[in-house]
Amino acid sequence: MKKLLMGVAAIAAVVMGAGAAQAADAAAGKDVFKVCMACHTAEQGKNKVGPSLFGVVGRPAASIEGFKYSAPMKEKGAGGLVWTAENLDAYIKAPKEIVPGGTMAFAGLKDDAKRADLIAFLSEQK
Repeated sequence: MKKLLMGVAAIAAVVMGAGAAQAADAAAGKDVFKVCMACHTAEQGKNKVGPSLFGVVGRPAASIEGFKYSAPMKEKGAGGLVWTAENLDAYIKAPKEIVPGGTMAFAGLKDDAKRADLIAFLSEQK
């Protein structure tokens, strides 16, 4: 009986561990954002080479008034692209795949955990 209980406990631990996703860490995302700071800010109304990322989560693409977006990014915005967490994740991973011909020079962030942390940080910037 003791072996059976230990076996059940071990299986439960594996199942629970496999199903539990690691939560994104906004504080760690602030450190990841340092890579973005060459071109972007998280300050409202302050653009650099790239647009401000203040309030980006939930914002339609190419929607900051007065910022000069590339034609492909404007097309994505006109087509209804909204920067949801999922869309940001895909874009940050491979910008040229999501907006072919766009001007963002960043090659992409392949690390899933770092992208999740970054998006958690950006979600707080509102």
